[in-house]
Amino acid sequence: MRHRNKNKILDRKRGPRQLMLRNLASSLIMYEKVQTTKAKAVAVRPLVEKLITAAKGENSLTARRTLAAFLLHKKAVLKSLEVLAPRYSERAGGYTRIVKLGNRQGDGAEMVQLELVQ
Repeated sequence: MRHRNKNKILDRKRGPRQLMLRNLASSLIMYEKVQTTKAKAVAVRPLVEKLITAAKGENSLTARRTLAAFLLHKKAVLKSLEVLAPRYSERAGGYTRIVKLGNRQGDGAEMVQLELVQ
């Protein structure tokens, strides 16, 4: 039974699901917008928010290692520390936005664009 479990399964086992979300978070940080399904966007949104908040603290070795342990690409770690942290230094949260795009042609899944707020 799944009573009171809030994590989304997304029709994948734990390992592939975690890797998919880490990859999606890395892509969002590197390219600042990504097109995906609504379920994946809702699942990855809090992860990206926490990563940007961790990067905002200060450019220390601890923050760098925290980001490197989660993000898959070294460029994503550098961008979050050098570009995104100064950009969102005055913002208290809410770094991402979900924009609906309609349904996918093949299976009718609801597509959205997940982007970082300027």
